[in-house]
Amino acid sequence: MRALVAADSDEVLMARFCEGHPPAFDALFQRHAGPVRGYLTRLTGSEATAEDLVQHTFMSLVRARGRFQPGSRFKPWLYAIATNAARDFQRRGRRPEELTPEGELPVVADESTGPRDVGLERAVRQALEQLPEGQRIPILLHRFEGMGFAEIADTLGLTESAVKVRAHRGYARLRELLTALRTETME
Repeated sequence: MRALVAADSDEVLMARFCEGHPPAFDALFQRHAGPVRGYLTRLTGSEATAEDLVQHTFMSLVRARGRFQPGSRFKPWLYAIATNAARDFQRRGRRPEELTPEGELPVVADESTGPRDVGLERAVRQALEQLPEGQRIPILLHRFEGMGFAEIADTLGLTESAVKVRAHRGYARLRELLTALRTETME
């Protein structure tokens, strides 16, 4: 039996996991838990909630592994599970701002090595929170998770053109909101 190699694609690892090789799941978890946690933190506004939802996401992945279609892309499928976990959480009536002190959302660390502008991060977070979910999720997946529009379409069960329209409208609204926030702080 061939050992798992870091170069194995997500799809190969998922196929091996579906065939009953638990180390393939471990490799997928190691590869994706951090990015999924970052996405869920940005989506829910709470690191603690995101941590719980990461666990829920991967437990759901284990339960749903029999529904993973060979030849499908893994990342959109995983992010669909994570997005649904966050939606389910929010439907239960708990708002992210209730989970963090003083309604302040946590700062999500960027992997870049450059200096951070905490004020800008806060402004972007506030602006993103004002977007409807249909625009916010495509922007989070595109800008912060590096997914292409085709992957986002697979994740959300939409057409690629619908995702592009939502993202375009969301980016335009985000620019408006950030301009308004910048104007407020300059006054």
